[in-house]
Amino acid sequence: MMDLLAQFRYNWAARKFCGATESVLLTVSGGIDSMVMAELFLKNNIAFGVAHCNFQLRGEEADGDEQLVRDWCAVNTIPFHNIRFETKKHSEEWKKGTQETARILRYEWFEQLRKEHKYSKIATAHHGNDNVETLLINLFKGTGIAGIHGILPEQNDIIRPLLFTNKAAILAYAEQNEIRYREDASNASDDYLRNAVRLNILPVVLESFPNAIASVNESIERFGEAELLYRKALEAEKKNLIELRGQDLYIPILKLRHKQPLATIVYELIHPYGFNSAQVPHVFGLLDSESGHYVNSTSHRVIKNRDFLIITTLPTLTTDMILVEAAPCNIDTGKDHFSFAIEDKPKQLDKDAHTALIDLNKVEFPMILRKWKIGDYMYPLGMSMKKKKVSKLLIEAKMPIHEKEHVWVLECNKRIIWLTGMRLDERFKVKESTEQVLVVTKTTR
Repeated sequence: MMDLLAQFRYNWAARKFCGATESVLLTVSGGIDSMVMAELFLKNNIAFGVAHCNFQLRGEEADGDEQLVRDWCAVNTIPFHNIRFETKKHSEEWKKGTQETARILRYEWFEQLRKEHKYSKIATAHHGNDNVETLLINLFKGTGIAGIHGILPEQNDIIRPLLFTNKAAILAYAEQNEIRYREDASNASDDYLRNAVRLNILPVVLESFPNAIASVNESIERFGEAELLYRKALEAEKKNLIELRGQDLYIPILKLRHKQPLATIVYELIHPYGFNSAQVPHVFGLLDSESGHYVNSTSHRVIKNRDFLIITTLPTLTTDMILVEAAPCNIDTGKDHFSFAIEDKPKQLDKDAHTALIDLNKVEFPMILRKWKIGDYMYPLGMSMKKKKVSKLLIEAKMPIHEKEHVWVLECNKRIIWLTGMRLDERFKVKESTEQVLVVTKTTR
């Protein structure tokens, strides 16, 4: 059997984590796992630097961790990067737990270092035991297929080069090579739930199944391969189901009903837009509801509109009214862009619904661009001065409810000039006597 150094060398070559001339940023806490990782990189002549975080949560112990890592880097002439975080202060400000705050702080800093110093990857010292713990925690909490692949060997710019081995092998290697390390130098990397699994559950499992770490990690690797097939099949289903219209996703209800397993497909359709598994039954309810019913996430909405479920972004504009003081000018509402210009009357009138040609003599500045509201009415062009409610015009246009939220009207002296992108008011149309026109163009992103 190969020793840990040989296994590391083999695994590094097989995984092709980075090129021979590239340098890696190692995250080293001072604990046994990260100190062994640093020694393995050193003995394999892989270019690297070390990053150490002091979260100032454990007083002199944390300072001792920092000094150990600093001294090791000095002895071995390794670039050393260090930072001290006011973790408790950030935790209170962000209203997050200490563990989550520490995680956010360190990974943001690691990525900053990677870019500044041109490291190709960030390496963490997660090993096989960590992987099994993660799988068990995910299963206990409840997880989809993504949760059973455990910790990935490589994810974006982060690599875990010790996942192939286990804690026992790391302990043995540290002993044989007299590697100095700090006991329990967790630096806020562990949480109570993980400790419960590590200290109370895994030891019992290992008594009955001594090879559990290796066998479960083999299963995790197979789960990861199965997930790749799952993702390919899922993308094919999405391609078959989703119609992209502008920035909105349209899902035909009749086609969706025939898909199996329906709950899984619905979850995978809505999950990328901030929805969780608990909302799947609510989305099911939309299938048999009347048009206009919807379910919201923090960023998106799934809405029933006739024969479709539509996934659309929630409105983010904070104001529903904008003053148009003069022309020319440009106004951005977030979803739409409006340009205003004054021109001589053209010989031929543009009949594009997204451009309004308005008799300049019939209007005056300032005007108001605002969201339409219940009770609004106008005299649509071509209807012989027949009064009509804006709400009725939107219904006749069969406009989905989420699009109605983004409809603007241009108003002058409390009279609607233009239902933007749809209808001009008869009272403001260009006539034979018109000399100059106000040209308003609406562009939707």
